[in-house]
Amino acid sequence: MAKSLRSKWKRKCRAIKRVRYGEKELTRLKKTLGIDENAPIDTEMKEIQDIATVTSAAAIKESKNVKENETENVENEKMDDGTARIYNKKTMRDQYGNYPVWMNHRKIVKHKKGRAKTQKATTKKDKRLTRKDKKKIKD
Repeated sequence: MAKSLRSKWKRKCRAIKRVRYGEKELTRLKKTLGIDENAPIDTEMKEIQDIATVTSAAAIKESKNVKENETENVENEKMDDGTARIYNKKTMRDQYGNYPVWMNHRKIVKHKKGRAKTQKATTKKDKRLTRKDKKKIKD
C-alpha cells in the first residue's frame, strides 16, 4: 500500500519541503543566537557570561531553602477561624450540605440521581398483606 504513485509523489514533495524549511530554520536559529551571517563559519561564540547568567548549585539550593522557610512562616501565620469544611466521603457534601467547589454541576446532578436511587432501594415498600399475614394478625 505504501508504494502507490500517490504516496511516492507525496514522499518526494515532503523531501523537498524538508530541505526548504531546514534552510529557513537554520537562518532563524542563527539569528536568535546572534551569529553573524557575513562572518566566517568558524566564528567563536561570545563568552557564555554575556549570553546567560551562571549560578552555582549551592546558591540555587540556598535560595530554595530560604523560599521554603518563608512559605512555612506564612502558613504558620494564617488564622484558623474554625471554618474548615468537613466532607462526608459517601455523600460528597460538607456539614452545611454543599458540594465541593471543584465539583462541576453535571457531576453534582449525576451524584444526586445516584443518591436518590440508593435511598429508594434502602427504604422498604409497604407490602400488601397476604391471607396468611392477615390470619396471623387476627389470631
